[in-house]
Amino acid sequence: MRHRHSQPTHDRRFARGPSRGDGPDHHHEGGRSRHRDERGGRRPSRLFDHGELRLVVLALIAEQPRHGYELIKEIEDRAAGTYTPSPGVIYPTLTMLEEIGHATLAESGGKKLYTIAPDGTAYLAANKPAVDAALGRMQAVSMAHSGGPAPDIIRATENLKLALRLRLGRGPLSEGQIRAIAAALDIAAVAIEQS
Repeated sequence: MRHRHSQPTHDRRFARGPSRGDGPDHHHEGGRSRHRDERGGRRPSRLFDHGELRLVVLALIAEQPRHGYELIKEIEDRAAGTYTPSPGVIYPTLTMLEEIGHATLAESGGKKLYTIAPDGTAYLAANKPAVDAALGRMQAVSMAHSGGPAPDIIRATENLKLALRLRLGRGPLSEGQIRAIAAALDIAAVAIEQS
C-alpha cells in the first residue's frame, strides 16, 4: 500500500472521514499505525469495540421496538452527534440479529419493525457487563459533548445571520420592510425566551 504523506488533501475536507492509510492522517510508528486529526492531535478511539454495536442495537430494541432509521438516530443522539452508524452497518446487524433468533421482525406502515426475542433477552443478560460498558461509554461521550450549544441551534442561528446579510446586501429597505424584519426578529426572540 502506498501512502501519500506529502500530498495536500484539500479535496477531502468535506468527506465523512479519511480513508485508512490515505493522506497525512495516517502515521506509522514502530510498525503500528496511529491516527491523527487535522490539528495533529490524536483522534478519539472507536466508540464501540468489536461486537459491541450489536449489543447496543439489541439493548435499544429491548427498550422498545424500533425501525432501523430510529436506531441510527437514537445512537447518534445518545452519542451527542459524535457518532452516527451508517445504514450499511445497522441494517445488516438487524438482519443478523433476526437470523440468529435474537430479534423478530414485523411490518409496520411499510417499514421493518424489530423487537427483541427471548433468545435476545437471554443474550443481553449473559453479556450484561459488555452492554453496560458500551452504553456507559455512549453516556460519557454525551455528557462530555453536551456542554455546548446544540448543533441545530447553531445551524439555525447561522441561517438567520446569513438571511439578514443577504437581504441587507440587496439594497436599502423601505420603512415597511424594516418594520416587518424587526417584527419577525422580535417574535423569534419572544419564542426563544419562552421556550
